[in-house]
Amino acid sequence: MKIGRKMMTMTTRESSPKEGSSAARLKEIAEVFGRYNLIRGLTPEKLRHILEDLGPTFVKLGQLMSSRPDLLPDEYCRELALLRSAVRPMDFDEVRQVLEREYGKDCTEIFRFVDEIPLGSASIAQVHAAVLMDGRSVVLKVQRPGIYERMDQDMKLMHKAAALAKIAVRSGDVIDFGGVLNEMWTVAKQEMDFLTEAGHIKRFSELNNLDFVEFPRVEWELTTSRVLCMEKIDGVGIGENQALAESGFDLRELARKLASCYVKQVLEDGFFHADPHPGNIIVKNGKIVWLDLGMTGTLSPRDRELFKKAIIAVAAGDVYSLKTAVLGISRHSGKINHSRLADDLDGMLSRYGSMELGSINISEVMRDLIGIARSNGLAMPPGIAMLSRGIITLEGVISRLDPETNVISIFTDVTSKTLVDEFDIFKELERAKSMLLGIGGRTSELSTNLSETLRLASRGQGKLNIELIGSEEPLFRINSMVNRLIVCLLNAAILIGSSLLCLTDMKPKLLGIPLLGVFGYTASLILSAWLLYTIMFRKKH
Repeated sequence: MKIGRKMMTMTTRESSPKEGSSAARLKEIAEVFGRYNLIRGLTPEKLRHILEDLGPTFVKLGQLMSSRPDLLPDEYCRELALLRSAVRPMDFDEVRQVLEREYGKDCTEIFRFVDEIPLGSASIAQVHAAVLMDGRSVVLKVQRPGIYERMDQDMKLMHKAAALAKIAVRSGDVIDFGGVLNEMWTVAKQEMDFLTEAGHIKRFSELNNLDFVEFPRVEWELTTSRVLCMEKIDGVGIGENQALAESGFDLRELARKLASCYVKQVLEDGFFHADPHPGNIIVKNGKIVWLDLGMTGTLSPRDRELFKKAIIAVAAGDVYSLKTAVLGISRHSGKINHSRLADDLDGMLSRYGSMELGSINISEVMRDLIGIARSNGLAMPPGIAMLSRGIITLEGVISRLDPETNVISIFTDVTSKTLVDEFDIFKELERAKSMLLGIGGRTSELSTNLSETLRLASRGQGKLNIELIGSEEPLFRINSMVNRLIVCLLNAAILIGSSLLCLTDMKPKLLGIPLLGVFGYTASLILSAWLLYTIMFRKKH
């Protein structure tokens, strides 16, 4: 096999899990934690530095965590998004060993040429250019050997150390770092199966009906769970504005096409690229080419419809429709303070009320919605959380291409058009017919229930239950005040009664005081101490 360029000399070598015990690795993690003095708290910047010091597997986890604003506060997501994507490359001998182990034969029997210098190196894999025996140019995405085992070991150890890394937000809530790790490990395991990524590419290609969008072709016979082989597509990076302009591309047109393509992925296909940063999008021959399709998100038809309604509600300033959409999309348990949720959403819409639709930043809308949901005890499904990160990333890319292109306007236009196109008068009439039949069928039941209600009311047997949403805390305080008042009155009665006993000659006596009076004074003292304690305790809380 020909060698294109000489591989740079490595000064250190990445160790495998077998080269160090769990105890040694845990000690290393503890030393990193100690170096950053976690006892004094965990800041976003401190967390980023910790993950960088712990190595590639934790860098990957940090990158994944940055895409979950529903699990972590915004300031943490923004900081973790700064984690470097490139890590120290593997030695080419390791790459060759992985290829030969996966293919079961020498690389020279499959490839005419493999470039020893990687095109890119990340925490899970690195990419090399190669040429097949028939002359076709391909790229090989090769997984780091032992990365699964290494990450699995680190995850187990990180769970043990997670108690040291509690993230407290301004509201005083504490983020369950162990739960965050579980979420990220699930996504990371999916990314480490390259057959899954190849399936993503196939699905995107089948769903694509836009003539200005393209996806690389997978070489299935050379693709395994640890090696992904696909055609090599050379182009200009979507973030290279000067090069794009020099090549004759209209940046505004590119921005609108990119936004339209992403809107189609989200609203029409329900299957979208979850990490659309500039390094994953290139332009070739006027076509937008999507790369690195390992991290994707999905939306169910129901969630897509609710998301469309949420967009229309934001554009129209409709609090009721937005609240209905948020409740429909989110997952929740326990009681919901509907009044507080409506107030929060109304406050959000009020901030956008005076703005033109074209000047609204959709990434800010997504952050606000997820923040409101989290503060009201609502959890967004993974698809919506990943979509939020994807939109935030894409909006940054589009704004650099053309600041005048507004993503939410495109979302709104497409959503409105989709709702009109999907409107079927016959289906609506059929739905109305079903509703009328249902109402008719319940009319007799309704009259019976109403008659029974009036009969009970006439006999004085009617009962009305009212639940005041959001009243639990005030009622609890009133109940606590009444209880203290009762104890105070009881204490006063005991004290007065004991004092009256002192005026009598009742025996036996203790220190000249009737024994019963001593018991009364003691009980009064205990009650007084309890009252003072509860009053002081409530003041602090």
